[in-house]
Amino acid sequence: MLFTRFNYTTGDAAGQNLTGKATEAACRWIVEHHPAIEHFFLESNFATDKKSSQVNMLHTRGKRVVAEATIPDELFRQVMRSNTELMFRARQVSNLGGFMSGVNNNGAHSANGITALFIATGQDVANVAESSAAYVFAELRHGGDYYYSVTIPSLIVGTYGGGTGLSTQRECLEMLGCYGAGKVHKFAEIVAATVLCGELSLGSAVVSEEWVRAHDLYGRNRP
Repeated sequence: MLFTRFNYTTGDAAGQNLTGKATEAACRWIVEHHPAIEHFFLESNFATDKKSSQVNMLHTRGKRVVAEATIPDELFRQVMRSNTELMFRARQVSNLGGFMSGVNNNGAHSANGITALFIATGQDVANVAESSAAYVFAELRHGGDYYYSVTIPSLIVGTYGGGTGLSTQRECLEMLGCYGAGKVHKFAEIVAATVLCGELSLGSAVVSEEWVRAHDLYGRNRP
């Protein structure tokens, strides 16, 4: 029994149907030239489509993208009603909690921002399952600055083909300057930046003890 992994470059398309078709052709060619092979299955769960996996987090399926920022302590105090020391302490606790629970994401809620962007821009929303996996890293720098980075290792996005051609979704991509050829890497960066901002926002709300009050304010916690 042999599991194979085919590697492709799909340009600005997410390329899932494209790669499936190409892999089927490749497998049929292999079978034709190696008659000892009894049978092949085009899908064997090793690609882990629509679900997260360690193999794709390490070797990437789709795009691997990093967003990072260094934020002054004064900005946290003025805007987010927290501070970098408290944010970093909460990050250490979250890392431990994630390790204990065995998660594939030591951040807070990357799936929220990614899902919203996927729906708006015609991506395959089911791919949020693997696209929301992420590595978060933070440092408390000299002078009190807070360095924060998010790595999304398996982001399945496209700016051409599939649902990106739908009128409203295409309009959203055009507003971002991300529709068509040569734009998929820019779009991946926007997705990662959205996740980073969401992580910092929610993290600040938690440490400033405003998270639950914010839900009450917007009417989400109803009896």
